[in-house]
Amino acid sequence: MEEILKRNNELLSQVDAWFSRCMETYPEHIACQSGCSACCRSTFDITLMDAYYLKLGFDALPVPVKDAVLAKCRERLALMREHWPELDHPFVLNYRPEEDWEILMPDEDETPCVLLGDDGRCLVYQNRPMTCRLHGIPLVDTEGEVMHDEWCTMNFTEVDPLALSGLTAPFDAILREEVALFRDFTGQMLGRRMSELDTLIPLALLIDFDGFDWKRWAKEEGE
Repeated sequence: MEEILKRNNELLSQVDAWFSRCMETYPEHIACQSGCSACCRSTFDITLMDAYYLKLGFDALPVPVKDAVLAKCRERLALMREHWPELDHPFVLNYRPEEDWEILMPDEDETPCVLLGDDGRCLVYQNRPMTCRLHGIPLVDTEGEVMHDEWCTMNFTEVDPLALSGLTAPFDAILREEVALFRDFTGQMLGRRMSELDTLIPLALLIDFDGFDWKRWAKEEGE
């Protein structure tokens, strides 16, 4: 797992370097800054590997801080179970079709992320998921393919970002590596290489990664 985490850190660092470069290149068009949490609303789905990495950062927080966050997570879980009564540990969503996930992630939901501190900063910023690192700027591959055409409404208010060549990055290669890394992660964690297993941020913090029998669970799910 140590080698997988090292590769994951390298991949996340590559994404962070892209975002920093974009901010340095277009400071007049990108409003993102520390303490701005306008994007940290609603509930996002993340991969099980992101959940594992997120939990590592969360487990290092002081106990009182963790307890306060976990109380929020349990409240969110109770609300989710009103729609999905069978939602239970390890809180993997993929046993239902993706269109059903929208029940748990409604577009109009403006609930702050459970990991936001009182100052608007992420409590586990260094361990935040990939989707958090990519948010706010459109994803345009260096070959020209637009892989995600949405961005924060506070950014690019006077220009079309899709026309800015300085925003591009090798996203096709980045996302391919993310999938390959996830397959290696599940191969080691579950004893079975998989391409997709997802959860939600509030649920990720409730997952028992160390005490749960993942290999048995994966075998039962595959039967």
